[in-house]
Amino acid sequence: MIEKKTAVKADRLNAVKGMNDILPPDSAQWEWFEQHVRELMGVYAYRNIRTPIVEYTPLFVKGTGDTTDIVEKEMYSFEDRLNGEQLTLRPENTPGVVRAAIEHNLTYDGGKRLFYMGPMFRHERPQRGRYRQFYQLGAEALGFSGPEVDAELILVAWQLLQRLGLCNVRVEINSLGVSAERQVHRAALIAYFEQHADLLDADAQRRLHTNPLRILDTKNPVMQEMVAGAPQLLHYLGEASLKHFEMVKTLLTACGVIWSVNPRQVRGLDYYSHTVFEFITDELGAQGTLCGGGRYDGLFETLGGKPTPAVGWGMGIERVLELVKVQTGVVAALSPDVYAIIPDVGALPVALTALQTLRSQGISVQMHAAMADGMGSMKSQFKRADSSGARFALVFGPDELSKNEVAVKSLRDGSGAQVTRPLDAVLEWAATLQSGT
Repeated sequence: MIEKKTAVKADRLNAVKGMNDILPPDSAQWEWFEQHVRELMGVYAYRNIRTPIVEYTPLFVKGTGDTTDIVEKEMYSFEDRLNGEQLTLRPENTPGVVRAAIEHNLTYDGGKRLFYMGPMFRHERPQRGRYRQFYQLGAEALGFSGPEVDAELILVAWQLLQRLGLCNVRVEINSLGVSAERQVHRAALIAYFEQHADLLDADAQRRLHTNPLRILDTKNPVMQEMVAGAPQLLHYLGEASLKHFEMVKTLLTACGVIWSVNPRQVRGLDYYSHTVFEFITDELGAQGTLCGGGRYDGLFETLGGKPTPAVGWGMGIERVLELVKVQTGVVAALSPDVYAIIPDVGALPVALTALQTLRSQGISVQMHAAMADGMGSMKSQFKRADSSGARFALVFGPDELSKNEVAVKSLRDGSGAQVTRPLDAVLEWAATLQSGT
């Protein structure tokens, strides 16, 4: 990923700070990740949903929460110059998915399992793994109330990280219970923090009577010891909430997921209830949360829909790919099967015909093309063929063409072996290029 350091320099236009270009070969890593996602989501029967990048601002004020950092500090909001409507670049996608489900009555015939990938936008200080335009993978299960779906979604994220070859990622879970339980806990929290008002920083003082649960998530080291002694929500949960949480833990254990309960985990959004969870690494510095989510049974009603249980998560794609590089050193590359070497432009009609036939059979072909200095020498073309990563070079030289043939040279096995193939029988030998035989 290429980061741009300045917005505009003289008459040269650069990318906006914190909004990065993803260029080859890095983009191959993204395609590799996306392929794993699509395969895994298919295995779990989750279907793709694509919502607009721009939504009406009230969707996030109501859905994400007007006292959250996202709404208070980070949203890219603006007024439509044509009609005065208040619009926002989506800072997250759960409210948009719920809005779409309500608008299109998506759950009329039963629950839906959905996933999405795409850019989100938050105005914050760009740093490693935290950008103003960032990409998120999300999974949402709408219309299911049981703890088995909470566990299923955790399993989806857990299995995806395993498929990517990642390790040393811990799963922390907690329960936020239901609204009535949180209200009793909220009163206890306020009373406790008021007793320690002299230790509260400015953020905590601001949240004390609006969103005291968020104080538990403070990163201020001065407050850590005091916060550690605050009342725990788990002690205020009723029988039904505890039963729900116990089943989630039982199912995760049965499926081999190693988890721990973090009673201070509250997540940063107002709509959560019951199960919340995070996947955390210690290998990316301060930005260690790879994936987070939970149950949000009240969000449909908040946004004007019928009561509908729901649970989901979001995963930061940049952070996951950064961890792949840190842990495995694997950098995916999309190399062609074949690089076509064409010494003379007169060979182009015959060469292009043969290459199109190969492509029709699923063979990936990169054709050498003229640059400012022409087609270039055979030596320079072979250098480009080697740097392309292709397994074979097809040489459309004058000697070969005079016999209606093409030379096939191995580039990767160290042998440098070369054979000739007939151009009037391309379909018969095409498969040998793809299989490497």
